[in-house]
Order: sequence, then structure tokens, then C-alpha cells
Amino acid sequence: MLKTILPIIITVMLGITAKAQQADSTLKKSPIKTLNDKQFTQLITGEYLFDDIEQVARLNHYPMPDASLKFKKELSLSPVQVTKITAIATELHRKRIEMGNFIVTNETTLDKLMKKGTDNGSIIFYANRSGLYYGELRNAILQACLSTGNALAPQQITKLETLNVHN
Repeated sequence: MLKTILPIIITVMLGITAKAQQADSTLKKSPIKTLNDKQFTQLITGEYLFDDIEQVARLNHYPMPDASLKFKKELSLSPVQVTKITAIATELHRKRIEMGNFIVTNETTLDKLMKKGTDNGSIIFYANRSGLYYGELRNAILQACLSTGNALAPQQITKLETLNVHN
């Protein structure tokens, strides 16, 4: 019995290891000490990184555009709604990439300044600049949620919230 189970266990473990390595191969190596590979990749590709940025919108019934498009059939979105929300999602993705690249560049600069030694003024400037970039990203996400909420009927928003809870 052990002779039968052991090869199965080894095969399963090798499969899991190979799958984990495959997933990691899509990550770009972070050149920045303060960002791990996953965070770095998400910032430069416009993937979603900050789970809590849109929380104020969600709690006040303004959905993310990509969530609305994911359930367009269930929400019975009209072609006009799909067009509007697709444009919102596309612009948000563009903005995420733009701000992600600015954040990466700024973090690189801070790392270099700290590595070589610098003055307080430079640190103040680039640290405050970080806040501006994160704020701009948050603004873009909240504006997209607001626009998406305005494009949907109240009953569609309610249904979307229910769908999001169950998925």
C-alpha cells in the first residue's frame, strides 16, 4: 500500500512545486528594497495592489468598474453602460500604470539617497512626493468608483454588491 501511495504523493508534490514556480515566473525582479517582487510587478503592470484604497467607495455603494463589467450579464448592463464603464476601467488601468511607475521611480530615488547619504531637504521632498503619488492613485480609483456608480441604476448596484459577497 505504501508503495502505491508514495509515488502519488511525490507526483502531487512535484506538480504543486512546478505550478508555484510557474506563477512566480511572471513576477519581475524588484530593484527596490522597499518593494517585494509582487508589489513591484503589480505597480508597473497596473494590477490591483491596494485592497483598502477603494474601501470608502465600496462602503458607500460606489463599485469598482471592473467588478461591474465582470457581472455585466447578471446586471443586465445596457450597451451604453458597458461602453461607459469600459472607458472608465481603461482609464483607471492607464492611471494605475502611470502612478505605479512614478511610485517605483520615487522609491528608487529614496533608496539611492539613503544609500549614499543625503540631506534632510531631499528626503522631505521625495517622501512628500510619495504621498502625492499614492494620493493621485487613490483619487483615480475613487473617481472611477464614483463614475461607475453614476452609470448604474440603484438596483444594479444592490445586485452587484450581492454578487460580490457571494463570489
